Amino acid sequence: MQNSIYAESDNPPDMTETTLSSEIIFEGKIVTVERQMVRLMDGSESMREIVHHSGGAAVLPVDENGYVYLIRQYRKALESETLEIPAGKLEVDEDPYYCAVRELKEETGFEADRVESMGSAYPTPGYCDEKIYLYLATGLKSGRQDLDPGEFLRVVRMHLSEVIEAVMDGRIHDAKTVIALLKAKEMLQTEWTE
Repeated sequence: MQNSIYAESDNPPDMTETTLSSEIIFEGKIVTVERQMVRLMDGSESMREIVHHSGGAAVLPVDENGYVYLIRQYRKALESETLEIPAGKLEVDEDPYYCAVRELKEETGFEADRVESMGSAYPTPGYCDEKIYLYLATGLKSGRQDLDPGEFLRVVRMHLSEVIEAVMDGRIHDAKTVIALLKAKEMLQTEWTE
């Protein structure tokens, strides 16, 4: 089959994959992994391994002077520290807004006068159904962190202009953070310079 380029307004062929069989191959505390056999649009079959995750919420705190508050923490999967926005896993039936507000308070100590939705994103849709709800927090009021047991992190303050530079030079490489920054830039309608 040849690759084809279509305009979004065109009516391209349906690429839906039909599930022929599935089995749970791992069930953990945070994720479940499912193996599926699927039929592709050309009639051939293929195997898919899909990670199921309950989803999460993330929040970009921005103060009145254009400073962002990020979290530096060690990520075992990467064997390195990352710089990212405060975020956490959704509890069963939890409203993403309340998850974002909770994580903002727990991880940074901040409360916000205003927490606005910036939509959602799927960080790794090639193999995982995790959906992250993104929020922008403004009107920040400082307080005390309330970290979960076993949670070790530092709050890092950076100006919006420096944050963009950090994305471009690779210091920030967390997908939810990059997406939230792009969305916030549009929402804040500000020039990201000092």
